[in-house]
Parts: sequence; structure tokens; C-alpha cells
Amino acid sequence: MSADPSGPGLLAPGLAGSPVAAATGDTAQLQALLDAEAALTRAQAALGLAPAEAAAAVTGAADAGRFDAASLALRARAAGNPVVPLVADLTEAVGPESGPYVHRGATSQDIMDTATMLVAVRALGPVLADLGRVERALARLAAAHRDTPMPGRTLTQHAVPTTFGLKAAGWRSLVLDARDRVTAVRDALPAQLGGAAGTLAAFEAYGAEDPPALTAAFARETGLREPALPWHTLRTPVADLAGALAFTAGALGKTAADVLTLTRTEIGEVAEGGGGTSSAMPHKANPVGSTLVLAAARRAPQLAATLYGALVAEDERPAGAWHAEWEPLRDLLRLVGGAAGCAADLTENLRVDADAMREHLFLTHGLIVSERLSAFLAPLLGRARARALLSELAARTRTEGRSLTDLLAEQPELSGVDLTEVTDPARATGAAGTLTDRALERR
Repeated sequence: MSADPSGPGLLAPGLAGSPVAAATGDTAQLQALLDAEAALTRAQAALGLAPAEAAAAVTGAADAGRFDAASLALRARAAGNPVVPLVADLTEAVGPESGPYVHRGATSQDIMDTATMLVAVRALGPVLADLGRVERALARLAAAHRDTPMPGRTLTQHAVPTTFGLKAAGWRSLVLDARDRVTAVRDALPAQLGGAAGTLAAFEAYGAEDPPALTAAFARETGLREPALPWHTLRTPVADLAGALAFTAGALGKTAADVLTLTRTEIGEVAEGGGGTSSAMPHKANPVGSTLVLAAARRAPQLAATLYGALVAEDERPAGAWHAEWEPLRDLLRLVGGAAGCAADLTENLRVDADAMREHLFLTHGLIVSERLSAFLAPLLGRARARALLSELAARTRTEGRSLTDLLAEQPELSGVDLTEVTDPARATGAAGTLTDRALERR
């Protein structure tokens, strides 16, 4: 059996077998085109502009399994889109009595845009389901590790202590932001109906007394939103979709980037539940899930950029701008769908090594609490003296390999001062616990 040449294959391991792969393939696209055609005929029948028998005939024939997608693809080149050959085949399939009501009054872009929105709505269902899995997994991690201390890292270096709970809560916050954006965009995706130049004139010629009412009926039949205007060259829906998808890829990519850092051999603070194997090194357990998510996040912005570029669409219907959207949008849906699935598996099975996190708090021999010490010592020694002393002792800590706590204890001016609590990194996590609790209140 040969693979769908437009579908995920050997070069798309993050997508292969995912629900979004099926929802965005050629068969799904063909079915969406047929669904749009059938909805248009039903809408016209509902307003008395076409016989009910025609609506039933077109709806009955609108089955992707009855049409040859490969043939349509080859014939699409002559017209620049697959709608033209599909209309010919669908007209033949319904027979001479119902044939005249196929695609009546519409332009190819009406059907293509509507089908694209249908594909997006159907693909975003699995995406949102996987984002829900990610969110729930991260909520569990954040709650379980609310008070698990670990080094906070800025510009790749140890900065001050934080908690893994706060880190996981931050990941979750981004995922919820993505969920909210995707949901809002999905619920607003509109049908498209404007006719040749966005005036609905053909439908009026065919007897529609109130052409915008036909648009409303068409939207109801498709389950999409009714547009205020035909949007042939007003590409807000596609741009909004691109933005939400690119944001989602980046939100998931943030988690993946952090996990990849924390799984490094010399860090080992987290591990993927099922690491991937190496073809050459039997000992390796590669963080494959994070790698696939991050790969998607790297690609998504460029695809979104192409879709934003298509906003510059000339005239009442464009040449090239609209056509340039089709493949990048499908690729973007697929990338995000695959990334969401990988991220769900990753977060649900992530292993956390709290002991390693705690141990790493002492890698800098206590310097990780220097900020806190500076604030503590300033009232005792004066701000300038406290800063000078800590700078001096920090240098000695590095050269002598001794802990900052021990060096402080030797200072005569700190005789009798209890430094136990202020030098304990595990007690220097600030409001991390409170912030984690606050983040987890969001639903």
C-alpha cells in the first residue's frame, strides 16, 4: 500500500498516526469540499431557491469515497484549484435533474474557504483534547511539587532558588493561554459565500430576494459562523487561526525546551517516561517527545508568516495570495496537532528527580542565596559593607571551594548572628508556593 503523498510519512514522526493527520489529509479535505457543496444546495432549498430533491441528491452524493482524489488533484492544475473538477464530477454524480443546482451561484473560493474552515474546526477538536491532557498533567505536577526546591536559572546560570511546582505552573499557564486562543478562534471560524466578486449578485439573479439570508442559511448548514461580509480578500479568519496555532506551538515548545535542558546527563532533574533509543549508542534514552515538540515549535512561526503575508490580497479576489494559504495552513494544523499529542504523552509520563534538584542547589557552594544574604546583611553591616563582603567571599568560595556559609561564620562582625535559615536554599524560594497556588486556581 502506498502512502498518501500529501500526508504524514517517514519525515513526520511527530504526526504519524495522530487524529489530526486524518482530519487534515486529502480525503478529509475532499469531504469538506463536498460538505460545503451539499450545505449550499440545502441552504438554497431551505429558502425555496432549489428543490428539496436536489438538496437530498447532492447531500447523498457528497461522499468522498465516491470520488477520485488523485484525479481531482491532477485536473485541478488547469483551473488552479480542485473545486472546478469536483463540481464537474459531483454534477455528473447527481444526474441531470439535480445537476443544475450543484454549486449554483457560488465561486470556487466560496467552497474552498468554507471547506478549509471545516477542516480547521474538525482538526482543532483533537488539538484541544490533547491540550486538556497537557494542562491536567501539568496541574498534577505543579501541585505535587509545589514546594520542591530547585535552582532557578537565568541566562543559563544558577540565579536564585525556585520550585519545580512554579515552573510546571508556568508551563500550564501558557497551555491554558493557548487553549483559550484556539477555542476562541475555532468558535469564530466563518463560512464563506460571496459569489464571483463578493456581491452575492448571482444568487439574486437566481431568485434570492434577500441574498444575505442565504449566507446565514449556508452558515447554519455548515455549522460555521455567519460572516458579516464575504471575506475573499479580508483574511482575518486565516490570520487569527495562524496566530493561535503558532502561539500554541510556541507555548508547547517552551515546556519542551525546559525539559530538554533538565534532562541533560549532567543535570538529570527530570526524565521522559519513555526515552528514545539511539542507532549507535545502546546506553542512550533520548528525550524524543520533547525533541518532536520543539521541532514543531521551530517551524510554526515561518508557516504563520506565510499566512500573515496572504493578508495582502488585491482586488475582490486575489491571484496567488489565497492559493498560498492552503498548504501552510494544513502544515500548521498538522504540526500543532502532532505537537499537542507528543506534549500530552510527555507531560503525563514526565519523571521528576527532586533529590537531584535539591542537590544542585549546592553546586555553587551557597552562592545561590547571595541575593537573599545581601538583603539580610544590609541592616546589620550597612549596604555598602554587605555588598563588599559578599563579593569578597563569593570570590573565595570559587577559588577555595568552601561554602559561603562557612566563610560567613568566620567573620568577626557576624559573631552571634544565626545564619542557618538565611543560607538554606530550600528556604529561599520566596512566594513560589503562593504563586503556584494562584496559578492552579485558573481553570
